[in-house]
Amino acid sequence: MCPKMNGILKLAINQLRREITKQEALVKLSCRAVGGAVVPRADDGVTGEEAVSLWSQHFLQHGVSEPLLSSHYIIAHVLGNKTLECVERRRLKETLTDKERESVWRLCSRRLTRMPVQYVIEEWDFRDLTLKMRPPVFIPRPETEELVGLVLEHLQSEQMKAGGEAAVLEVGCGSGAITLSLLHAAPQLKAIALDRSHEAVCLTEENANRLGLQDRLEVCKLDIMSDAGLMVRDYSPVDVLVSNPPYLFTEDMTSLEAEILRFEDHSALDGGLDGMSIIRQILAVAPQLLTTDGRVFLEVDPRHPPLIKSLVEEQIEGLQYVGTSYDLTTRPRFCVLKKNTR
Repeated sequence: MCPKMNGILKLAINQLRREITKQEALVKLSCRAVGGAVVPRADDGVTGEEAVSLWSQHFLQHGVSEPLLSSHYIIAHVLGNKTLECVERRRLKETLTDKERESVWRLCSRRLTRMPVQYVIEEWDFRDLTLKMRPPVFIPRPETEELVGLVLEHLQSEQMKAGGEAAVLEVGCGSGAITLSLLHAAPQLKAIALDRSHEAVCLTEENANRLGLQDRLEVCKLDIMSDAGLMVRDYSPVDVLVSNPPYLFTEDMTSLEAEILRFEDHSALDGGLDGMSIIRQILAVAPQLLTTDGRVFLEVDPRHPPLIKSLVEEQIEGLQYVGTSYDLTTRPRFCVLKKNTR
């Protein structure tokens, strides 16, 4: 080979090597998720079905909880559905478009950092509603749907059956799941939603506006621990006081999953040494807030009902413990109290 051709060949080989090195660097860069976990390469030609399998395996390898469900929810969301079961079989076998593939990889990369699925897809269903979700606002749990059911059952058996209006006040509204579900189910209901978190207040207002429920709702940033007097002055009387307050024992916080510890607001979870810091304040102010036949509905730790019953009987005048209700796993989860005018 002549020296000239040999030089040209060497130049071409070096150029090719540089291009390969550049592409490898780009792949490595795009395959690096927050927290250092490596993301699978987003090859062309992947179907929805293949993406589900790839990401569920990858989540499992990196210790992400509920790996299969996580990939199901994310890919269903990208394909415009709530669950993978709602996606047509034919659609799952089709190759993802570039935009769909990029969305799947971007959202799954977030999940790889242990961000909860609810925050990843930025929405979640609660009873009959689809709510926007955003960190660090507390994510509503399934058992809280049962709390809403208890309140509605009471309202329907009392004020609503007579065609009268009723007022509900929620302490610690978070995303607005409880209050907005009540308003949606009871057209004659009016509500006040309070939270000490600015992010929670904004998210509740956003969800109320999206659902068209804002006209029957007042949302306020207020801390019951420091503003109890203001709450009584501005919002009493109400027929129902409802809350899913922070009720975890402080010592139990360290055992929570990474998804919760890293992303959710700790102040919406930690209830103090015995999990009852906020609960005590709610109970103390309840007699001043409630109407004559008013009720309190609380979601609590299974260890709390006997403690709450004793507290009310021994230290709180004007309040009577009505009973304990159990969640679907048969744990004592909900406390019901009423105003005692005797």
